[in-house]
This record gives sequence, C-alpha cells and structure tokens, in this order.
Amino acid sequence: MRTKPYIPDNSALGYSVGTTLDRFIKMKQDDFPFASGELSQLLRDIALAAKIVNREINRAGLANIGGAFGQTNVQGEEQQKLDVIANIRFTRALTKGGEVCAVVSEEDDEVIDLQNNSGKYVVAIDPLDGSSNIDVNISIGTIFSIYRRVTPLGSPIQPEDIMQPGNKQVAAGYVLYGSSTMLVYTTGHGVNGFTYEQSLGEYFLSHPDMKAPASGNIYSVNEGLYNQMSNGLQSYINHCKENNFSARYIGSLVADFHRNLLKGGIYIYPGTTKTPNGKLRLLYEANALAYIAEQAGGKATDGHERILDIMPTSLHQRTPLFIGSEKLVDEAETFLSEEARVVDMAAGVQKG
Repeated sequence: MRTKPYIPDNSALGYSVGTTLDRFIKMKQDDFPFASGELSQLLRDIALAAKIVNREINRAGLANIGGAFGQTNVQGEEQQKLDVIANIRFTRALTKGGEVCAVVSEEDDEVIDLQNNSGKYVVAIDPLDGSSNIDVNISIGTIFSIYRRVTPLGSPIQPEDIMQPGNKQVAAGYVLYGSSTMLVYTTGHGVNGFTYEQSLGEYFLSHPDMKAPASGNIYSVNEGLYNQMSNGLQSYINHCKENNFSARYIGSLVADFHRNLLKGGIYIYPGTTKTPNGKLRLLYEANALAYIAEQAGGKATDGHERILDIMPTSLHQRTPLFIGSEKLVDEAETFLSEEARVVDMAAGVQKG
C-alpha cells in the first residue's frame, strides 16, 4: 500500500473556513484539569439551544410568535412569547445534556431542580434579554452564568449551590442576536467571540482574545431617568456631555454591553429614587457580564463595590450596574464617592 503524508492545501481553492466553536472548546479543555468534559459539553448544549432560539427569532414575524404572551414574570414584567420559547429551549437543552443539576431563570419564580443529583453545574440564565425589542427588529440577547455546585454529588441541591457570588463562576457568556448572531464566552482564560454561519450551522471564531479598550467616549444610560438619579450620577453624565462623549443606548443590555466592549465605553443602569437597587438582576445578568468585562480588561461595580464580590441574598436580587472600560468606571465611581463625601460632611455639620 502506497501512502503519502498529508500536506495542507493553501491554495485559493482550499481556503480556511476558520475554527469552529466545538473545535475551539476541545482545544481549550486542558485549561480545566479538574474537569472531564462536562463543562465543554455544557457549553455545546447552550450553543445548540442558542441556534434554535436564533431560528425562532428570525421567523417570529412569519410564525406569529412576536408580541406579549399575556403573563408577567416574577419581576412583574410582561412576558413576551419569545421569552417563554427561549426559556423552554434552554431549559430543555440543559436537562437533556445531563451536566446541570439546577437552573435559575429570569422567567421562573423558583429554582428549577432538574432532578439530576449527579450534575456538577448550576446555570443562571436570562433566556432572552430585551425581548420587547423583537417587534421593532432591535438586537436582543441571551446571558448565562455557570457555577460548580458546592454540595456533594448525589445529594439534593441546596441553597448554597445556588447563592454563590460572581467570583465563583467557572464560565459565563452571552449570545447576541443582531445583524449577525454571536456567542461570546469566557472560562476565566480570556474572552472569545464566535459568529454563527447559518449556511453551515456552525459558530466560527471571529473575535479571538477580546480586549476592552481602557477608555472610550461612549456612555450608555437611560437619560429618561435623569431626574430620578443621584446628584453624583447627574454630575457624571454632565461630565460626559461636556467632554463630547457619544450617547448610545439601545435598551438591550447585551447589545449595549457588546458595543462598548468592542469600542470602549461605559454602560450604566443605576439605582434611582424609584428603584434604589436598580433594575438588573445580579445572578443572571450582572455577574455574567461583569466576569466577561474583567476577563477582557474592563471593570464592573455597583457604583461602590465590585459586582463579582457581592454575596447574593435572594434569587432575583437586583443591583445597580456600572460596567465597561476601566477608566470610565473609575471616573463614575469618583463622582459618586465625592457625592457621598459631601453628604457625610453635611450630616456631620447637622449633628454638630
């Protein structure tokens, strides 16, 4: 039998189509000496569900699955039909994958016990963030966090498996459904982005080792809340305007975060007089994006404390969020700290 060694064809006919998500995950398995393939499979399960959700989003107008579902979730927000569909798809994929023992979802009041006591992981997920924007064709997304359970395998899940701070995440990511569909994730070894190629049905590495610019000139905040904001935050927003920053606010958290991650900027959803704790959820929104931001060289705080160090006390706990380029987050914190100092001084004068 005659043989010859394989020599890659580098001609125009043999052009490379890139590195697929599956192949990339396999290449990176050595980053987890304690794991035996479960985390890799879990990431593939999420990627598969995201493909299905992407298909449903793209056909929403034709299949009459846009618009409101007619119910509200635990936060009192009106559920959209695609919220429910996405929740079903991700929960089903995580159940069938077999690596997850419990799911925390924005769309469910309680922890979903998958009755899989041998599952090593807990997933916290916002299945479809910004879904009210579907009907007007604005980018939306999925956000997810992955934690290792802390109780022994084989035992029922316990509160300590669920209520973990963000610094205990083993992986986190988001899927952006926009002009192209992207999956961005980190396992604590940098951030990588993959673009979905629909004709092949595969995610390909398109944004390797993503880095957030140290600074930028974009600020993203709902200025309709300006009169409900603290004096310090109002001063920071005025500072941005005085320095000719660009105001960019889509109203889809994933889309706003993704843009600022690439271009440099700060995203702010603050506490207000009406909602002192802000609107965003700690477990399945803020923690995931904070982990990605830090792995890309950015920063995420609640205005005073690092997001990843906040110990959760309730399942759907809310938190203010200041996230993006490190310099801009530092500047925002400076304005808030100065306000706090003035308030403290005034209180001291009154007591005196």
